[in-house]
Amino acid sequence: MNKIHIIDVTNRDGVQTAHLGLSKLQKTMINYYLNRMGIFQSEAGFPTTSHEINYLNANIKLAKKKVLYPIRLSGWLRAIPEDVELAFKSVPGIEHMNISISTSEQMIVGKFLGKMKFKDVLSSMVDALKLAREKGIKSIGVNAEDASRTKLKNLIEFAATAKENGADRIRYCDTLGFDSPFTIYEKIYKIAKEVKIPVELHCHNDLGMAVACSVAGAKAAIDAGVDAYINTTVNGMGERAGNADLVSVLLAIKYADGLSEKYKLDENINLKMAWKICHYASYAFGVPIPINQVGVGKNAFAHASGIHVDGALKNSRNYELYDFEELGRGEPEIVETGRMILMGEYSGIKGLRNVYGKLAIKFKDDDEARRILTLARYANVENQLPLTDEELIFIAQHPDEVRELLTLTP
Repeated sequence: MNKIHIIDVTNRDGVQTAHLGLSKLQKTMINYYLNRMGIFQSEAGFPTTSHEINYLNANIKLAKKKVLYPIRLSGWLRAIPEDVELAFKSVPGIEHMNISISTSEQMIVGKFLGKMKFKDVLSSMVDALKLAREKGIKSIGVNAEDASRTKLKNLIEFAATAKENGADRIRYCDTLGFDSPFTIYEKIYKIAKEVKIPVELHCHNDLGMAVACSVAGAKAAIDAGVDAYINTTVNGMGERAGNADLVSVLLAIKYADGLSEKYKLDENINLKMAWKICHYASYAFGVPIPINQVGVGKNAFAHASGIHVDGALKNSRNYELYDFEELGRGEPEIVETGRMILMGEYSGIKGLRNVYGKLAIKFKDDDEARRILTLARYANVENQLPLTDEELIFIAQHPDEVRELLTLTP
């Protein structure tokens, strides 16, 4: 049976959110949590962007150590041979990628300014795709940017050409959130049925329908007999109004009427990580989780009116579609109200030993403690936030990789 897989793009599209961003340690922690959540693939970043290179190489080393495994780490690049060459030169261990190029008349005219026509778009994509295959890439998706405003016959030709030249899947990008669930279903079904290539859904939330369109597109792909891949971001972060929210997508596939029985989600998904990853991302981005956020908002399982309270207490299914425990909720959270010793960019060795002692981590000697202190200081400089307990533990457990990903050389 065909399945729906998740390719999370928080570390590529989510970090492009205006006014916001993540440090390289924070991006690594997002990958770490996504892996524990059973997500199929993380679009980890840009292998052609200089300040991403050390971070990507460090994450690939963590993957080889089975710290970031079995999640796939992929890179995003333009569908031009020059980007492919640079990607393999800068991040030689890269095994998965998506190459992207605009396909709509609006963007061909409005972005390329007469320098390219649709046939040139096809040619550039093919050249980049063939080169990536020659260099031994293990999996590759081909992105049709602004697919939702592209003529259907052109999309079918684009997908067929990508498949003929070695693409594993086609990414249908609803770049401006233009589609409705009805239009995206119709178009994806026709593309998948005719070309027989797995389809990746990349939907933006400009009209508030990113989750609905992602799920409808995945349904169409499955109905047409191919696998579906949905692009998500944690808490729906992303450019403008954001992308399809990770937890909302998972819950929709699992519980929505007409979907839960027939459409199979990747069996590796562990929803119990939802609470942790969403709250970490909220802290790292500096964006509070809305009180009514699906699954993880403060009010997602809150009841106040008499009729609702009475019904929920008698049987939770009266007013709750799924259980809060399934999302990793329900455990008490300890809030420190007394003395607090934190790790900061100016912390000393005594502070380090105090903080790590509470985490049950000991250092074999002073040299090791000082090495971890240096890394923790630099991580604070880059994060500009107090380090979380899991970040501190991660630094102590993987100091060599952390040193590399914290190294930024202009």
